[in-house]
Amino acid sequence: MTTDHEGTPDFAGNPDAAADGVRLQKVMASAGVASRRVSEDLITSGRVRVNGKVVTELGRRIHPETDQVAVDNVAVQLDTSRRYIMLNKPVGVVSSMQDESGRPDLREFTEQFEERLFNVGRLDAQTSGLLILTNDGDLAHVLAHPSFGVSKTYIAKVEGRVSAQTIGKLQTGIELDDGPIAADKARILASPPGDGFSLVELTLHSGRNRIVRRMLEAVGHPVVDLVRRQFGPLHLGTLRAGDVRELTKVELGELLTVSRAGSRDAAGTK
Repeated sequence: MTTDHEGTPDFAGNPDAAADGVRLQKVMASAGVASRRVSEDLITSGRVRVNGKVVTELGRRIHPETDQVAVDNVAVQLDTSRRYIMLNKPVGVVSSMQDESGRPDLREFTEQFEERLFNVGRLDAQTSGLLILTNDGDLAHVLAHPSFGVSKTYIAKVEGRVSAQTIGKLQTGIELDDGPIAADKARILASPPGDGFSLVELTLHSGRNRIVRRMLEAVGHPVVDLVRRQFGPLHLGTLRAGDVRELTKVELGELLTVSRAGSRDAAGTK
């Protein structure tokens, strides 16, 4: 067994270890997981996985550009060139980086970043709420495509008093012009007496155009105001309309975990 210049064993004979590459604890520290010493403790205690397999030897070397690392089963982004932004999109802004009709678009929220960012999925101009901006194409594909089943939660202010029967119909399924659709979850948040307005929360994974508005109109409750509060594991929280912020390490880990699980599931069905 050989050692590197810092005295850490280099398990070059391990068939699962890269002959070259960068030491795992160094990569983890560079990615902001923890200090190098704490990263070593995480490795030796069996809390780190590389490409799905537990790694406990400190000499393990990896290729950050191709290998996947997880700590306590939460994915770690090793590529520091990737950027992940949460935007609370205001009403009146179209989900495009350059609107051909000259309407307000997403450029005003991305100009401050050096990277060329793009939106994950879309919200129609009159819908506000959580939109992810990133330069990670693989993650964007998994999160935006309905086949991966990433859920989104909306709160809608609608006309009229919504009944429990209507909520049941939304969850059982209704027929639209482009086919049947059912909410994964639905509930009434507020439904005052009379013919006023109700608040309804809907969770679904469909990516069909204006799907929430069309579903609620189909059951007799046109939408007055619509906001997306949640996208996968991400919550809008107290982020104000028009504000942006970078995802926290915890949020990014949860998002990458969902993305990688979706990619593995898709690969397993081929």
